[in-house]
Amino acid sequence: MAERRETREPAARRGRRPGQNTTRQAVLNAARRQFAAAGFKGATIRAIAADAGVDAALVMQFFRSKDELFGAVMSISPEALSRIAGAFSGPLESVGERAVRAYLAVWEGDQPDADALQAMLRGAVSNEQASTQLREFIESRLSEGLQHFESDRHDAALRAALAASMLVGITVGRQILRVSVLAEEDREAIVRRVGPALQAVLVPPQSPSR
Repeated sequence: MAERRETREPAARRGRRPGQNTTRQAVLNAARRQFAAAGFKGATIRAIAADAGVDAALVMQFFRSKDELFGAVMSISPEALSRIAGAFSGPLESVGERAVRAYLAVWEGDQPDADALQAMLRGAVSNEQASTQLREFIESRLSEGLQHFESDRHDAALRAALAASMLVGITVGRQILRVSVLAEEDREAIVRRVGPALQAVLVPPQSPSR
């Protein structure tokens, strides 16, 4: 009887159910290492899972996508991520304005998300690795939205990179450099001025109006 208890105890300790919080934290720690080493593009769910010592399927139980996992590492809520993605749902002719509005709402809105994103941006200004992670993350969100439009792969990548640069530049001017006329301008006024420019970048000229 005693011998049976000895063989069962180690098996119970190996179970994941009692320590889900610990396992989730191990995944986050592994993701932080992988994103730091390989960047957002290079890091894979499989590599993160191997680093954490768990199955890839378990990583996906905790986090539904690599974007969401990256957001968790950087303390960005899933709601903020979905708000940016949601900008690409709706009439094609106003996607530029919606994208600017959603982007600014996340970066300048609810304090926890805004603080995390601005901290990420400050790190990116002075650190090449952080800059790569932030750029790849923003481009990934924009590229995902651009899949709705008719565009070849290179063109879509270029459009996403240009749009990301425009949006990051606005935030740097408003939040980091604090250019007075830009920092003090009403957010909707920025949306009205930048929206058409972002529209021209995001939507290929040959796309039909809807």
